[in-house]
Amino acid sequence: MTAREKLQAEAAKRILITDGAFGTEIQNWKLSEADYAGDLGLDHDQKGNNDILALTKPEVPESIHRAYFAAGADIAETNTFSANRISQADYGAEHLVREINVESARMARRVADEFAAKDGRPRFIAGAIGPTNKTLSLSPDVNDPGYREIDFDYLKGVYREQIDALVEGGVDFILIETIFDTLNAKAGIMATLDAAHDLGRDLPLMLSMTLTDLSGRNLSGHTVEAFWHAVRHAKPVTIGLNCSFGAEQLRPHVKTLSETCDTLIMIYPNAGLPNELGAYDEEPATTAGLVGEWAVAGQVNVLGGCCGSTPAHIAAMAQKVRGLPPRAVPVPPVQTRLAGLEPFTMAA
Repeated sequence: MTAREKLQAEAAKRILITDGAFGTEIQNWKLSEADYAGDLGLDHDQKGNNDILALTKPEVPESIHRAYFAAGADIAETNTFSANRISQADYGAEHLVREINVESARMARRVADEFAAKDGRPRFIAGAIGPTNKTLSLSPDVNDPGYREIDFDYLKGVYREQIDALVEGGVDFILIETIFDTLNAKAGIMATLDAAHDLGRDLPLMLSMTLTDLSGRNLSGHTVEAFWHAVRHAKPVTIGLNCSFGAEQLRPHVKTLSETCDTLIMIYPNAGLPNELGAYDEEPATTAGLVGEWAVAGQVNVLGGCCGSTPAHIAAMAQKVRGLPPRAVPVPPVQTRLAGLEPFTMAA
């Protein structure tokens, strides 16, 4: 059975749980710059380079994986959100991209297999790929709207380097997450499809969009339904939303995706909105109650947490949805569905 088939089989039985935030959990360790830098001899300040901990202080991400699996997670993301050539260039560590991704994936795989061996329940690893800090759709120069810092082929190559390393480390899925630019996501999708072709096997995609305002659009201006129309050709095993807002604000957009998409829906919101100091105060029971409403309404297949969420949030979610039936994946009519910034369905 392939990873796609195994996930779909498990998702047919129950609502699955993915893990919570990594960044805010790492912050709790109060690491020094020396902790991040280790003995790699890099000449840039490494404080805040969470991804490099797979090489310099692996006990930190490993303990976080263990805490989330113990809380009830079925899926773990690798700690590789910024483990790409563009983002690592800020730390002078772009030459370590392959090593970071391979080690992060191997670590997550090892812990997942350990937990699966204990109780026989499958655990899955999603290779996390962030959006980078560049955008293909928008100019960073207000005086030159046609200017782009990078082009599509370059970003596709950046993603491909990361994807190949994650696959080498043993991930089940490629998760392109926090998608603020649909064209960036398309570069990641193309890189994943090319990697799957070269591997000669299915390499399932998970896609997760992030909204930049309450109207329900990402930074490149696409609504959630238009985004789905733009990426559905890639046959993602899950699609959904993460980051941006708490569960309260995502409610109408979750409903739209649930009614529109003929694949599994995965939603992992922030633990509410940040306070004046940038911290998240929403209690686990509150977050679990809000996402539990989606579960009761039959709108979700996979739930988890993003910024500010903790193992306690994941445990509360797992408890809240236990025994509730998963969303039934709809079979939409065969129609031509296109996307500008708005969705367009061609009339028969």
